[in-house]
Amino acid sequence: MQKEEGYAFWRNTLQGAQYVVAPMVDQSELAWRMLSRKYKAQLCYTPMFHSSVFARDPHYRKESLQTCSEDRPLIVQFCGNDPDIIVTAAKMAEDYCDAIDLNLGCPQMIAKRGHYGAFLQDEWDLLEKIVRKCHKELKVPITCKIRVFESVDKTVQYAQMLERAGCQLLTVHGRTREMKGRLTGLADWKVIKAVKDAVRIPVFANGNIQYLSDVKRCMEETGVDGVMTAEGNLHNPALFAGVNPPIWQMCEEYLDFAEKYPCQLSYIRGHVFKILHHGLHLHPDIRDMVGVARSVECLRKAVLLIKERGLAEMDKEDFDSCGGLFGRLPLPYWYCQPYVRPSPEEEEDNRKKRDILTRLAVIEELVNVEGLSKNKVKKRLRNPNKDFTGKKKIKFDICTSDTCNNPRGQKCNHNLCKSCCRRKTSVEVVDCEGHKIHFTTHPELLKRQMADRVMGDIAPCDNRTCDTSEDTDSASLLADNIDTYEHNEGGFSRASVSVTVSQLL
Repeated sequence: MQKEEGYAFWRNTLQGAQYVVAPMVDQSELAWRMLSRKYKAQLCYTPMFHSSVFARDPHYRKESLQTCSEDRPLIVQFCGNDPDIIVTAAKMAEDYCDAIDLNLGCPQMIAKRGHYGAFLQDEWDLLEKIVRKCHKELKVPITCKIRVFESVDKTVQYAQMLERAGCQLLTVHGRTREMKGRLTGLADWKVIKAVKDAVRIPVFANGNIQYLSDVKRCMEETGVDGVMTAEGNLHNPALFAGVNPPIWQMCEEYLDFAEKYPCQLSYIRGHVFKILHHGLHLHPDIRDMVGVARSVECLRKAVLLIKERGLAEMDKEDFDSCGGLFGRLPLPYWYCQPYVRPSPEEEEDNRKKRDILTRLAVIEELVNVEGLSKNKVKKRLRNPNKDFTGKKKIKFDICTSDTCNNPRGQKCNHNLCKSCCRRKTSVEVVDCEGHKIHFTTHPELLKRQMADRVMGDIAPCDNRTCDTSEDTDSASLLADNIDTYEHNEGGFSRASVSVTVSQLL
């Protein structure tokens, strides 16, 4: 069967998808994809997988590539810089997805150290080799996700090079490699439009998507075939449905999916933080509950608490529901809504507000009053039910050996730790009931001693001339004398000696 390409691939395999959930490390796992699909996401990407680890580690493959029959269409994204390794990893995943995507857009420092993502965008010969090899050897199409250059012309040439190499769908993030963190800024849709006009394959736009209205406006201004969103989806998974549901409703639905499609708790906690973002600024104690949660059930309790407070605050006429910690919110905090990245200047002002209005003031007060370090105070705030006084801790005495600082056994007969006690008892041939060391009274040792004494009462016998009747008489004599041995030695039962005698005979 011939592999579909370009617009045929987009229309048929991807079903003409326009609403796309971006690949997000530790965030676009199966449970989140299923929640997004419930709210009209038409195409989802997996998180970015490291091709070298995926190719060599079966456990990593099993943990990372999780999907189900309802999770389609689906594109698996890889990062890497070795054509052979990328193709090897892609072949292991191609039966579980509709296309393989090459990450050429990650701007983070880890991508720079690993030499992948956006830090390959200047190595066109290598990228052309990777894309061409994938296009030639894989059963599914190869797609690419890129960032733009400062120069529009260079960005267009970059996209055309990838198209010639065999890329069947291109996602363009309208920010440069340097635009990240505090310097993120706005994506440039004009560059995306220039790329769309210059290539003959489907193009997705990425950047500046916070509401459904942004999706429609982006498609009109750029002419792209679909729109991808990452942060907008994380704060409101119902973005493509054009609704802003209550934050606790989204959390409860996501936790249901997370229990149906299990994943790491850190992923789940991260999603709850994102959805509840604005509410947690106003309820820092619930933020602490989410931060220390060790199970889905603990997260459910935190969600239930913010739900109860939100419903109560809805009924208060004088409550400022849009008064966010760092400025006015477009909607009351209990509705899912986007997070707007502040400028560097605004970020500095926000940091000062955070220091004043959050726990920092409480921490400083406890440090001054109780004389504790900040780290100890933070531990107390994170674990309010834990006893930090040390009253419950047991203090052990030190081993009496001159060369040992280990705690001694509380029941040791010689006031030593176990290793020192073992040495002493073996050298001096003494016992220790506390460490259960028996050199003189061990049951097996006493049995052997008893057997030796019993054997002393039996005359040597040559098997060739021994009379059976004499053996019987000897056994009878031993049986008659068992009580005497039991009395003299102490601690032995009649049955144990009888067993020993029968074994000897």
